[in-house]
Amino acid sequence: MDELKKFILLVWKYRLILVIVPLITIMITFFIVRNLPDSYRAEAQIATGIVDETQQMSFSDDAMLQDSRINQKFVNMTEVMRSKSMLNLVSYKIILHDLTSKPFKEKSPLLKELNSDAIKHAIEVFREKYKNKEGLNLRDPDQNGLYAVLRSMEYDDQSLKSALSVYRLGATDFINLDYTSESPNLSAFVVNTLSDEFTSYYTTLVKANQRSSVNFLENLLKQKADTLQNRISRLRSYKIQNRILNLDEQSSQIMGQSADYELRIQQAEKDIISYRGAISNIDKRFNPLDRQYFESTLTDINQSILSTRSEIHSLYDKYIQNDFDDAYKKSIDSLQRILSSQINSQSDKYITNPLNTKQDLIQQKLNLQLQLDLATYGLNSLKRHLNYIGSKFDNLVPHEAVIQSFDRDIETVSKEYQDLLTQYNQIKMESEFPVKLRQILVAMPGLPEPSKKMLLVLLSGILSAAFCLIVFFVIFYLDDRIRRPMELAVATKTPVLGFLHLVGNSTLDLKGIWKNLHGTAEMREFKKQLRSTRFEVNRELSVSGNRGNILNITSISEGEGKTLIAACIAYTYVMVSKKVLLIDGNFDHPSITQNSVTNLFIEDYFKTGEIPNSDFTTGIMVMGNRGGDKSLYELTDEHTIKERLEHLKSIFDVIIVETPSLESLNKAKEWISYSDKTLSVFQADQSLTPTKKQHIHYLSTINGKFIGWVLNKVKPEGRPTEHIEIATVVE
Repeated sequence: MDELKKFILLVWKYRLILVIVPLITIMITFFIVRNLPDSYRAEAQIATGIVDETQQMSFSDDAMLQDSRINQKFVNMTEVMRSKSMLNLVSYKIILHDLTSKPFKEKSPLLKELNSDAIKHAIEVFREKYKNKEGLNLRDPDQNGLYAVLRSMEYDDQSLKSALSVYRLGATDFINLDYTSESPNLSAFVVNTLSDEFTSYYTTLVKANQRSSVNFLENLLKQKADTLQNRISRLRSYKIQNRILNLDEQSSQIMGQSADYELRIQQAEKDIISYRGAISNIDKRFNPLDRQYFESTLTDINQSILSTRSEIHSLYDKYIQNDFDDAYKKSIDSLQRILSSQINSQSDKYITNPLNTKQDLIQQKLNLQLQLDLATYGLNSLKRHLNYIGSKFDNLVPHEAVIQSFDRDIETVSKEYQDLLTQYNQIKMESEFPVKLRQILVAMPGLPEPSKKMLLVLLSGILSAAFCLIVFFVIFYLDDRIRRPMELAVATKTPVLGFLHLVGNSTLDLKGIWKNLHGTAEMREFKKQLRSTRFEVNRELSVSGNRGNILNITSISEGEGKTLIAACIAYTYVMVSKKVLLIDGNFDHPSITQNSVTNLFIEDYFKTGEIPNSDFTTGIMVMGNRGGDKSLYELTDEHTIKERLEHLKSIFDVIIVETPSLESLNKAKEWISYSDKTLSVFQADQSLTPTKKQHIHYLSTINGKFIGWVLNKVKPEGRPTEHIEIATVVE
């Protein structure tokens, strides 16, 4: 809030500038714009057909475009319209119109200078450039001169572009073209010509792209078709060479046969195991002697049975080799019936031994042996045929890999061919349709635009005022000068004992202030400030409890008001009945000596040690100096200085010494070394430079002697700055 208040005060201080500068700007702007010609605006509109569903074909995929793709298309179109090549064509049409018929506006001085031959040459060049859609070669002096003619009439591409606005109307399908000039016919001519040129250029470009796309896809389709036919021919040749009709069907048949044979082998193996088990059980029930008798009686019949079995084995082998043909099956069944009759006749013709109860077991054993022989022989035959089928399948495996490779190649090429064919058909159909871009709003000459002269005048005043405020803010922001006691205390990190306003009197009469001879509010406020400063200084001096304390008053630079502060503090002590000695210790600038009437000089006192007329009880005695480039130690030795100052302490209640500024280095430090307390004066409206910061650091390191600051020449808020001089301090 304080910072805002300061900024407002700064603005109030320079309020006249804030009023005068906008007024001057407004007047200048008014005289500039009062003679400006009226402006005429023309508008044309182009429908692109990008997002308009009524303009889209049923097979087109424009409806699936994303917003980013649609925006990119519109941006490309608007940039083409604003391009140099497109605006050059418009420039040629305008200048050709002005050279061959009534011009849109008054001819420029350069155009007026052209004679008939030059105009005829210009027309030929511009027509040739328009026909070839070329720009002017500025390296050619002749064409560079023609470009200068265009610029003089403001028909060049840059001039047209500055007054041209091309934009998409919201999220619609339309592109608007706006042009503003001093001629209504020129404005309409520019936007209509630009629309025609862009529509023609875009249509030609799209059709050319479509034709090139169709030709490219057509050639590519022929290549793909030839590749596809070549790979099909290679597959066909391979199948013919390797006698393969249908690899999938053949492999399926072999796999089916193999599974069937494996199933029959498993069944035969199970039968063999069961037959052997049954025969073994029957053998265990026979006596060896009975078996011998039985076998000897059946020798002949057994020979017949064995012969029949051999024939059955031979037929069964052929039956398996011919994939279980039914003809062989019937022969096998017939022989089995013959074998059964032989076995039956054997049992009818011969009589077994007395152990007739085992006859059935013998017949069963014979039948089981027959079945075991058939199963064993059939198992071997099945295994041999299964191996043969496996070898046939192994021969098909390499062909399968090669044919699959051929099939994959054919499938890949076929898919590529179908995709290309789809694209070709779509682009071929699109190329047969007209381009969707067209101009739907033709610009016509219109009325002048509302005048913006007053708006420009007001805007100039507002901008100039804003500029002044910005300048004031920059000044305020960069201004680090100290103007208030709190700012000084924060910057130096030491207390501020008081401050004194910059009063409006050129001569300050201290006696008049305390005798109420000047009863103005300004002087009354000044008196309050003096009393407050005296109180703070006296409190610091009374800490030691000694009489005759030496108060050293210095400053960082000369001219900051040490003399005023020293005199004011001296008078405040007089008003409370104190005996005060005011010493002028500034040999370079003896202001107290020059502004007072005194016969007592410090040089004489250090020599003699005598002080005439020191028996008064209340008042101020001034001890001046004769000036010159000298310091305290150059007057006498340290012992004498200390002795003389102790003598002064015994006579006076308060001793106030105005010393040189800290810029004089040792001259001020010599006085500070003999003082009890040191007070520094700081003039307001100053910045703390690095040198001043060094002096401030020195004051903070003098063993507690430094009691604080008095801020002098503080400008009261809302009052102009005036410099004061102290004409008389002490009379």
